[in-house]
Amino acid sequence: MPAFTDAQIEDALESLPGWSQEGEAIVKSFEFDDFPAAIAFINRAAGPIDEMNHHPEWTNVYNRVDIRLTSHDTGGVTDRDVKLARVLERVAF
Repeated sequence: MPAFTDAQIEDALESLPGWSQEGEAIVKSFEFDDFPAAIAFINRAAGPIDEMNHHPEWTNVYNRVDIRLTSHDTGGVTDRDVKLARVLERVAF
């Protein structure tokens, strides 16, 4: 699966509010009411992420979950990253 061009990433991000390109990845910070809500999001996302076998780089600090998606095998953003971003949007709230 080839990495997207910058133009393809830009097109994909039009349907993903709050996501942006950062180098060879797409990123977003999700903010929740509190720590339990942030962890609940991570837990909701875990099953679909594992089914896709495409695991994000993410960190959690209190009520915030920062996510970075990239396809390491291609060295850039691919369709898998965009699909995973859409899944994360669906389970976020």
